[in-house]
Amino acid sequence: MIDLHYWTTPNGHKITLFLEESGLPYRIVPINIGKGEQFQPDFLRIAPNNRIPAIVDTTPADGGEPISIFESGAILLYLAEKTGQFLSSDARTRITTLQWLFWQMGGLGPMAGQNHHFVQYAPQPIPYAIERYVKETARLYAVLDKQLQGRDFIAGTNYSIADMACYPWIVPHERQGQRLEDFPNLQRWFEAIRQRPATIRAYALAENINKAPTVDDESRKILFGQDAKTVNKA
Repeated sequence: MIDLHYWTTPNGHKITLFLEESGLPYRIVPINIGKGEQFQPDFLRIAPNNRIPAIVDTTPADGGEPISIFESGAILLYLAEKTGQFLSSDARTRITTLQWLFWQMGGLGPMAGQNHHFVQYAPQPIPYAIERYVKETARLYAVLDKQLQGRDFIAGTNYSIADMACYPWIVPHERQGQRLEDFPNLQRWFEAIRQRPATIRAYALAENINKAPTVDDESRKILFGQDAKTVNKA
């Protein structure tokens, strides 16, 4: 059984996509980050960076004590290796998958996240920051569009953890100031994943858990007002 400590963000969606695809039994433990639940001691024991998602595998392959993992890329890699799914054993395909998983973790996610912040959540508009991150998001979309030329999925013919990592960050493309029509390979890939039954189930689950996602003044302080003191106090 996998206990998934989760909220309805792109990084959270990555893990529900995997779990729904794989059929691995799991239990959702909601962590409402807008209310500060990510600072609870029980959560910090498994996720010291106070970020979702995190998992606890109560039945690890070695039969030992439960294993906890934080960071969505590490979780996807762990689950792929645990189940033998969505990460090829072929060395060349495997390294392609891992390169693009790390690309998402180091590029697409952080840059799109800054796009979200300055376009939607900053207390006042900063034109330079908005232009910077909207343009960088477009550049990353173009990089992914080129990779998908002549390929069904990011690493080739098979759906993988690289696709699961990237897809949730493309879902809010309109809020990122992007038009999928400008990236035809990316658009084709996006529609193929959007229609997968596991994707539909994963996003329906999110709607049930967080029925009216909003960011008000109080949650804005919690989400965007952290510093070293926050960590030391937790």
